[in-house]
Amino acid sequence: MRAAVITAPGRVEMSAVPVPEPGPGEVRVRLEGCGVCASNLVPWSGPAWMSFPTAPGDLGHEGWGVVDAVGEDVAGIRPGERVAALSYRAYAEYDIAAADAVVPLPAALAGKPLPGEPLGCAMNIFRRSEIAAGQTVAIVGAGFLGLLLTRLASEAGARVIAISRRPFALALARRMGAAEALPLSDDASLIGAVKELTGGQLCERVVEAVGKQAPLDLAGELTRERGRLIVAGYHQDGPRQVNMWLWNWRGLDVVNAHERDPRIYVEGMRAGIAAVAAGRLDLDELVSHSFPLERLGAALDATRDRPDGFVKAVVRP
Repeated sequence: MRAAVITAPGRVEMSAVPVPEPGPGEVRVRLEGCGVCASNLVPWSGPAWMSFPTAPGDLGHEGWGVVDAVGEDVAGIRPGERVAALSYRAYAEYDIAAADAVVPLPAALAGKPLPGEPLGCAMNIFRRSEIAAGQTVAIVGAGFLGLLLTRLASEAGARVIAISRRPFALALARRMGAAEALPLSDDASLIGAVKELTGGQLCERVVEAVGKQAPLDLAGELTRERGRLIVAGYHQDGPRQVNMWLWNWRGLDVVNAHERDPRIYVEGMRAGIAAVAAGRLDLDELVSHSFPLERLGAALDATRDRPDGFVKAVVRP
């Protein structure tokens, strides 16, 4: 099979490697595609802790496709089923997943790209946010994750304030249900605008969905007393400092909404796929760019550079 190998910072090559065989309790998925996650960008940049070359297909963890082989002791999953998978080397034509880490895709979603893992992340973050009708919710960052959360929060009856640097993303956030869409300029002006929108009270819930220091700082400033600050961004490029004086004084609940239990990831994937099948979530505008697998480097660069109109890229074998 063909698999992508990252050979150096910013360099990817295609490699021919044996098709993997599923072991006991595993299935093999003939991949139709894999989403490109922003968490790949730090490894792509070549930090000191990164080792090259990567294993074939490595970093790809948002795959979907058709089960074409099952190992021993696998029940309830048959070859020919279309699934989303929680696997880890999906920048390839085939990948192996634990049988309990694949989620069947309804026939109604035939032909549609279904990166299940980030859908699961959105559902799990939303659950831990405890967003409810009548709340004002600020979402800092309007990428794929922030836009999914905008839709979920607005559907729950919350008043959503979407915040982004990109005019395109703000327009899309409004289509996802945001009541307000504010450009991210200087913090003082933005905090003033949110105070004006909330009668000086700020927001019951604030979701930071960027993964950088400055948006995290801003998210704390936008959270009202006894509010909840939800850290949804993936902070992987170094330590962070927090304004504990502010967090402490306001009595904030701060939730790190990253799961590290594969079972919870899969539960979120099931919920996310069900939401797409029911029409609650629509990925048509959110999966904005598609690349062939051999152009994985271009897909990663687009994820980093975010050209106008970009939300999320997928690669297809």
